[in-house]
Amino acid sequence: MTFATQRLRKSPLVLAVAAAAMTASSLANAQADSDLEARLAELEQRIVAAEQRAAAAERRAEKAEREMAREQADDSRPVGQDIESRLAKVERHANGEEGFSFNVYARSGLLIGGDGKSTEGGPYLTPAGQQGGAVGRLGNEPDTYAEAVFNYRMRFDNGARAKYTTMIADGVTTSNDWTADESSLNVRQVYAEFSDLPSFTGAFENASIWAGKRFDRDNFDIHWLDSDFIFLAGTGGGIYDMQFADNWKSNLSIYGRSFSDFPVDSHNPAEDSGSTDNLILTSNNYFGNWQWMLNGMSATDNDKRRTEGNISAADHGVHTMVAYHGDSFFGLNDGNFKAAVMHGRGLGAETKSLGANGRLSEDATATRLGLYGTTYMAPGWRVAPAILAETSEDRYVEGDQYDWATFNVRLANELTENFEMQYEGSYQWMDISPEGFGGNNAVEGDYTKLTIAPTFKPEVGGFWKRPELRVFASWSDWDEELNDYSANDAFGSTGFTASEWAFGVQSEVWF
Repeated sequence: MTFATQRLRKSPLVLAVAAAAMTASSLANAQADSDLEARLAELEQRIVAAEQRAAAAERRAEKAEREMAREQADDSRPVGQDIESRLAKVERHANGEEGFSFNVYARSGLLIGGDGKSTEGGPYLTPAGQQGGAVGRLGNEPDTYAEAVFNYRMRFDNGARAKYTTMIADGVTTSNDWTADESSLNVRQVYAEFSDLPSFTGAFENASIWAGKRFDRDNFDIHWLDSDFIFLAGTGGGIYDMQFADNWKSNLSIYGRSFSDFPVDSHNPAEDSGSTDNLILTSNNYFGNWQWMLNGMSATDNDKRRTEGNISAADHGVHTMVAYHGDSFFGLNDGNFKAAVMHGRGLGAETKSLGANGRLSEDATATRLGLYGTTYMAPGWRVAPAILAETSEDRYVEGDQYDWATFNVRLANELTENFEMQYEGSYQWMDISPEGFGGNNAVEGDYTKLTIAPTFKPEVGGFWKRPELRVFASWSDWDEELNDYSANDAFGSTGFTASEWAFGVQSEVWF
C-alpha cells in the first residue's frame, strides 16, 4: 500500500464515511428503511471514487519519480555546477566569444567638380595607379563601397572554439538609390576556423586551422592611400600561430586563384575558357616585431597565354617580404609605425595583390617599399605620414619600366569632443615606359593633391575612431605630359586635364 493510499484511509473523511456506513447498516437491520439504504449506497460509491483518485495520485507520483531519475542519469553534474556552466555561457556571449556578431566597413560620398558636374576621382586615378601607385584618398573618392561581415562563434565543453564567417561586399559609382544594373555585389569571404583544439599539443597547442574563401588574417594596409602593404586572398586552407620557438610564430597556407582576364592562345578549345588556376603556397613568420613572408606560385599552363609582343606569360613566381611592426612612432614618440620591403619575380612581380595578375612575363621583377606611422605631435594634433614606392621592369614586355613613388601626410586638429579639422597632402612622381603595352605611351611627371575636410564624429581621439561625417574641398594638379599616357584613363579626358577643384561630402564607418 502506498503512502498516498495509507494517508487517504486514515483521514477524518474516510473514518467518518466508515462510521456512517456501520450506523446505516444497523439502522437498516432495525428499521429496514429504504431511504437509509439509498444513502448507504451513495456513500459506498463515494468511497470507491476516493480510492480511484488515490490510485491515480499514486501513479502520478511514481511517474514523477521515474522522470526525475532519468534526468539525474542524463546529467550527473551538481545543481551548482550546472548554474555556473550556464552563467559562463552567458558571459561568453556578452564578451563576443560565442554567438552572432556583425562587422562593417563602409564609405559613401558625393564628389563634384568646380564646374558643378561629377568629376574623376579615386586613389588610383593616375597613370601609376594601374600598377598599384595610389595617392591620398581624403576628398578623392566618388564611390559607395560597403562590406558586411557576419560571424558566428561557438565554444564547446572541451574548450575548443569555432568561427564561421561570411562577408558580402558591393561598390558602385552612381549616385542613384537603385543601382542593380551597376552593382557588383559579391560574396568575398566564406570560411570556417577552429582554435583551442584539446588534441593539439606542442608547437600546435595555440594554433588555429581554417578552410574556405577568405582574406588572409595578417594582411595590413596604409589606410590613407587605400592600399595594402600586402593582400593575400583566395580559396584554400591553412594553419595559424604554430609556435616553433619562444620568439617564433609561423603560419602556413595554400590559396587558389584563377586568371580569366585574357584569352589562351591554344589549339585546344578546352583551354580557351580563359581560366587558369594559380596556387600560392605561403609561409608567414613572426620574430617579435619582425615579419618574414615567403610565397611560391604556380599557374599551370599560364605560359600558353601570350602577352603583347608575343611574350609568354609567367607560369610560376616567387615573392618575399620583410616587415617591421613598430610599437612607437619610429622610436621618436608614442604611437606606432609599419615598414615593409617586398620583392618578386614572374607571377610574384605583383608585389601587393599576391597571385592576382596573370599577364606578368616570366622575366618580370619588382621591388616595393611602404611605410607609415601615426602619433600626436602636440595636444589635439595628430599626424600620419606615409610613403609607397615601386620599381619594376620587363613587367609585361621586354624592356618596359614602371617607376613611381607616393608621399602622403594626413593631419588632424581636434577642436571639440565631436569636431576636428582634417588636412591631407599627397605627391606622386612617376616615370613609366610601357614599350607600347596596352597602347600606352611613355610619360614622366608628377601629381599633387591638397585637401581640407571639416569632420564631425561622435568622439574624437585618434586616427582609428569611426564613424565620421566630412565635408571637403580638394585641389589637384599634374604635369600636362601625363595626359598623353592613355586614351582610356581619367587624365586627358574632357574637362579633366590639370588644376582641378573638387568638393563633396562623405561618411566613413567601421566597427
